[in-house]
Amino acid sequence: MKPIRIVANSLPEAWERSIVELWRNGYIIDTEYGEKSRDSPITIYVEKPLSEPRVHLKGIVSGNLRGLFDYVDEVLEGVNDWRIGKDWHYTYHERLFAYSFPGGDPVNQIGVVLDKLRKTPYSRRAQAITWKPWIDPMVDSPPCLQRMWFRVVNGKLVLHVHIRSNDAFKAAFMNMYAFTELQRSIAEKLGLSVGYYLHVADSYHVYEKDWRWVEGFVRQVEKGVSKRYWLSTEQFKKMAFR
Repeated sequence: MKPIRIVANSLPEAWERSIVELWRNGYIIDTEYGEKSRDSPITIYVEKPLSEPRVHLKGIVSGNLRGLFDYVDEVLEGVNDWRIGKDWHYTYHERLFAYSFPGGDPVNQIGVVLDKLRKTPYSRRAQAITWKPWIDPMVDSPPCLQRMWFRVVNGKLVLHVHIRSNDAFKAAFMNMYAFTELQRSIAEKLGLSVGYYLHVADSYHVYEKDWRWVEGFVRQVEKGVSKRYWLSTEQFKKMAFR
């Protein structure tokens, strides 16, 4: 299985090209959910992750358009942390900002990243993890995001994200948008601009039940009409909050 490699300037461009390449070159693989998937490892390099237009309407699958901003708040602000232990096993915010383990106090890993990069911007050790090996292998919905790696390169904050499993059509764009918002937030705290973003997924996939929708979207991309779904952040906000 050869990984797909995407190099793009913006998030919308990167995401839709990743869907096209997955549809064309992905492998048909069984899943633990009783259906097949079209699947491939992938690396997605985005040169300018904050460049506008920054939003792809087709990548927002959340019930309503405001869901994109709700998801950002979930990752950065922890607005859904109260659900942990009730109907959710974890949130990314909890794992990144208050990582708990037996016999110790919770660790704010993002705080550690900030401290490390303030002292040593070129460090290779500024990372945050989510996986808890004493819990996660035994639960039905363990974290997909595994690791975030930050570094200052040429005066800009770059971010590498590693994901074990990524629903390409229904999650990946919102993931990338929220993770680059975290990249922006950390860069601002460091007084830096944002550099490139690298998204690495071991299993980048679309489920069989979504294949007809993906195929239709790929046709739109190939015809050159998909760019009508690219919106600037301000355009999208007006649409989402009208």
